[in-house]
Amino acid sequence: MEKKHIYLFCSAGMSTSLLVTKMRAQAEKYEVPVVIEAFPETLAGEKGEQADVILLGPQIAYMLPEIQRLLPNKPVEVIDSTLYGKIDGLGVLKAAVAAIKKAAAQ
Repeated sequence: MEKKHIYLFCSAGMSTSLLVTKMRAQAEKYEVPVVIEAFPETLAGEKGEQADVILLGPQIAYMLPEIQRLLPNKPVEVIDSTLYGKIDGLGVLKAAVAAIKKAAAQ
């Protein structure tokens, strides 16, 4: 199976980079074939084209409609604030994989 690209976008980047590290560790542990990257929200239109799923940090949830408009053929979701706050790499990874599967089924 080819690797799926999970891209996270946020405003500051610090907590999201910690989350990416945790997600990568869980993906490696469970042998999930993914590439996980984090970017500032200003690059969503440019970088989002290569993503299989786009996850937004809760602090930029207000940008959801705009990013969905920029990338109409991509699944775009806001990371659950509880998972984000706990830096729950496995929980966010599961949500991302579910979003990829849901988009593929449509």
